[in-house]
Amino acid sequence: MCSDMRFCVLILLVSLVSCTPYRKIQKIRSGEVEMRLSVPDEKPDEPEDDADMQIDSIRSTLSDEPLIMNAIRDSETGEMVATDVISASKVTARFRNVAERAGYVSISFDVTVPAGMSDSQWQLKIRPFMAIETDTLALDPVYITGSAYRASQLKGYERYRAFLRSIITDTTDFLRLNQLEIFLERHFPETYAMKTDSTIISEPMAENLFGVTQRDALNHYSRHLKWKANERRKGRRDRMFRKYVKDPIEREGIRLDTVLVGVDGDFIYRYEHTFRSRPRLKKVMISLKGSLYEKGEPLLELPFPDDLTFYISSLSTLADERPKYRMLVLERRAYDNTKALIDFHLGSSEVDTLLGDNASEMKRVRKCIDDVFAREEFVLDSLVIVASCSPEGSYASNRKLSKARSEAVMKHIGEYVPEEWRDSLRASALPENWEQLARLIENDTVILSSQRVRMLEMIEGMKDPDRTERMLSAFPEYRYLREKLYPKLRSVRFDFYLHRAGMVKDTVHTTELDSLYMEGIQALKDLDYRKAVSILRPYDDYNAALAFMSADYNHSALDVLNRLDDTDPKVCYLKAMVLSRLGQDGEAMKYFDLSLAYDPYLEHRANLDPEMYKLVKQRQKTFNIYDYE
Repeated sequence: MCSDMRFCVLILLVSLVSCTPYRKIQKIRSGEVEMRLSVPDEKPDEPEDDADMQIDSIRSTLSDEPLIMNAIRDSETGEMVATDVISASKVTARFRNVAERAGYVSISFDVTVPAGMSDSQWQLKIRPFMAIETDTLALDPVYITGSAYRASQLKGYERYRAFLRSIITDTTDFLRLNQLEIFLERHFPETYAMKTDSTIISEPMAENLFGVTQRDALNHYSRHLKWKANERRKGRRDRMFRKYVKDPIEREGIRLDTVLVGVDGDFIYRYEHTFRSRPRLKKVMISLKGSLYEKGEPLLELPFPDDLTFYISSLSTLADERPKYRMLVLERRAYDNTKALIDFHLGSSEVDTLLGDNASEMKRVRKCIDDVFAREEFVLDSLVIVASCSPEGSYASNRKLSKARSEAVMKHIGEYVPEEWRDSLRASALPENWEQLARLIENDTVILSSQRVRMLEMIEGMKDPDRTERMLSAFPEYRYLREKLYPKLRSVRFDFYLHRAGMVKDTVHTTELDSLYMEGIQALKDLDYRKAVSILRPYDDYNAALAFMSADYNHSALDVLNRLDDTDPKVCYLKAMVLSRLGQDGEAMKYFDLSLAYDPYLEHRANLDPEMYKLVKQRQKTFNIYDYE
């Protein structure tokens, strides 16, 4: 009778155990048990300090115990608890205001897994997704694994390791070694004597009197079938891994993989994610998908909880986008010039486009002339072509040569310009360009300093160019002057004299849009704060302060704001924010009150900025105390 009773109780217990997962699945399918996705409380409960808690490091190798990631061990209970589990009370809000700072946005949300969704035989894979504008990005998944499920995974790895151990790696296992050594000792005594030596035996020595080679002997005493079986085993490694390890343990790209040994309540995971913001980004949405696995196979797709919405505020929306103008003083007359290094044959004035870089230099000059003529706001009065020579030769001959060369260049240029422009061309000459030579000597690093001083004194006190050139020829560096510096003096300068079309007065004051400043504002809107700071810094105004704050240069921002008008509500608002960042809450509240006195709407804006939200709460608490009194 007693044995029958024990048998019935055993059957009942087995039935209850087998029915438990089925009942859980039914509750999950009916929606009675479901995951929850929620925003955290504004002020989550602070965890109590526990000096007895010890961090359990992540195991990087497979072991017989459950694998724990991001978990701690309670010294009193001995249980492993995920460090990211939070026991905070939940809120029902489906949205949260978050701030973009320094180009990044941080969001956090709680994923709650009820106890009825956990089982020792199951693994729950939770996959969060973030919808950002038109893109949907998959975030790192969270795995919650039952202890029996993980034990099964580890058992599969152990079976696979046992298979790998069955693969033979020692090649001597494929030889009947004792019989081979006996054969070699009888028929190849010289080789047998060198069995511990790796010296190569020549082919004639490797053959005995019967025509049998060592290779023949090795082949005869080899276990070919065993070797082939081992090779087949090697080829099955991937297939055997899939057979034994049906659900591999993932180690990369997992936010949390924690093993639950026992579950007495809901599992709550605080998920935090920081991402690079985008220009004009207003909101992101978080959705959740989940799947239950048993024995490595998908068991059930979980119902999706409602999405969360995070509304993003950016300091860039506080930018003052009013256009900025700058004062310009326009002169009626304008001047421009360019220089070309045109080579001439010795003593010749002919323009040879095949000589040196003359072709490319003349092409560049023609393009420059075309660009000047194409500017509709200017009218060309004259283009003066000035050719110069080096001091070699007499001054008189250089004067004739430079004039002839300038006329030759003017004639050459005249062939490429329209006929109505040819009257604007003028030829002039600079026989010897001593002024440029002095600059070249002064900046030269090869000539000794003392010699440079003497040369420059000669040129500065020059009365007779020919005599000065002879004095220079007495210097040891004269050859260097002729070969390196003199060729740079043989140039042709093109001087453009223009006036503004339709302008009568010599000077006009006007304004134009400051395009650089507007580019700085656009950089603010595009969240390119470094560029915004570099452009707006010299303006030392409200937008410059905002750029400093956006780049988290708070002291620089406060320095600018202290020089601005305190009657501007936005200036006061920014000042309150930067003082709050710097921990000066008393001063911050003073300027916050001042900003609201000028513009009460800024209180709504303050709810979006974390630095200001605490001032809003503090202000409301103060008013509540006054109302109570």
